[in-house]
Amino acid sequence: MSLAHVFTRAQVGIETPQVTVEVYLGSGLPAFNIVGLPETSVKEAKDRVRSALENSHFVFPSQRITVNLAPADLPKEGGRYDLAIAIGILIASGQLTVSQPLACEFLAELGLDGKLRPVRGVLPAMMAVKNAQRTAYLSSENEREAELVADAQCKCANSLHQVWLDLNNQQSLPLLLPQSEMVNASPELPVDFCEVKGQELAKRVLEIAAAGGHNVLFTGPPGTGKSMLAQRMATIMPRMTTEQALQTAAVYSVSGHNIDLASWRQRPFRSPHHTCSAVALVGGSSKPKPGEISLAHNGVLFLDELPEFERKVIDSLREPMETGVVTISRAAIQVEFPARFQLIAALNPSPTGHHTDKRANPEQVLRYLSRISGPFVDRIDLQIELSRIPSTELLKDSKQESSATVRKRVEQAYEFQLQRQGVVNALLSNKELSQHCRLDTKSHEYLALASERLQLSPRSHHRVIKVARTIADLNAMANIQVEHIKEALSYRAFERLLARLGE
Repeated sequence: MSLAHVFTRAQVGIETPQVTVEVYLGSGLPAFNIVGLPETSVKEAKDRVRSALENSHFVFPSQRITVNLAPADLPKEGGRYDLAIAIGILIASGQLTVSQPLACEFLAELGLDGKLRPVRGVLPAMMAVKNAQRTAYLSSENEREAELVADAQCKCANSLHQVWLDLNNQQSLPLLLPQSEMVNASPELPVDFCEVKGQELAKRVLEIAAAGGHNVLFTGPPGTGKSMLAQRMATIMPRMTTEQALQTAAVYSVSGHNIDLASWRQRPFRSPHHTCSAVALVGGSSKPKPGEISLAHNGVLFLDELPEFERKVIDSLREPMETGVVTISRAAIQVEFPARFQLIAALNPSPTGHHTDKRANPEQVLRYLSRISGPFVDRIDLQIELSRIPSTELLKDSKQESSATVRKRVEQAYEFQLQRQGVVNALLSNKELSQHCRLDTKSHEYLALASERLQLSPRSHHRVIKVARTIADLNAMANIQVEHIKEALSYRAFERLLARLGE
């Protein structure tokens, strides 16, 4: 036949829309044209495919070859279409007979010698292939990544010739079997809570944050353990489900990062330097790529030395903190990346290290702290000031709680929330808040009075209730009590610091 249809996958953000490769061999002078909005890297497939076919001992047709990548309005880039184009030419020229060509998808770049090379974004592509109930053909170098998607039909090959032999039923390639030990892996924790001495209040705050999905702000002089505590946050958070782990791994896959198969079920921890740009943090560029907040999806984003970040960089986080996604719009395309992260921010309360330092007066301290906007602070539920740890405390050989012990309490409270409302407390809408976080008369009156005195915004008011709900869940209590409201209100240290400096 002179016309062939083959399936492959494009990549748009973490989505992998289906692309139909249509190959037509017509009469006329020999030519090779690719249409369907291909970028330069796709147009160059003409030379790669020709060389790969000839070096694999196939006949390259001396006809007018037209390759259409449909849908035509979807931009195509990269070498991911090479294998599909080559298979389409072989079918159209009669060198390959496939009984069910539309039951397969082909996703690999071709070398000039016919070898298959890996491509980015295999993980989300395999999830889409699984949903489409087709069999994918990939490069053997993508095998370990493809194994993470359970029950997906996949075959990996080293060369175009091996794919041809399999499709011709001459030498079958084995179906890839998911590695159950990887899919269900329980990652070892590289750090542990028991290594942190003192700072019991900060540990309590992190436990509340992990249980309810709340954001945290640490203030305190250098050397008080802010970074050390933040690095251990992921070790006490509830274990990720397979679906969550795949979502996070998919972001790493499309961004070109290697996925560590030994710890892919571990929640990510990202700590960008304060000199990073808004594009590096949120994502972007002319060809949109995920930023640090997307790489921290389902994990922790730690911003140390918060006032040192540019203000516009910090404020670019405000919308993703609310919605859990970041939308990047360009003239040619609009891409959406997931960004459901827990923020831990840390800062010194003064440019000299401490707000009581005589080297900086209150005006200088306020000017330093004013680099952080009020609306951004409004979105942080838990704010705590860390004090210096006495040397006697550091020298004590006291036994500290391990991450595993804290995680058990966190997971119990986490399960309470999922059974009650389906989401963690931090993600409750206003309607769900009134339904699941009802206050008795005494608690309501106390919170109203405190909100007036502290001049809390409506958003802060609601966040105090959510934190109180999490505290009640950690105590396995069905209703919010006044003591839970009081504890939640005590975690507004940054606002109190600003009020004190402004007097």
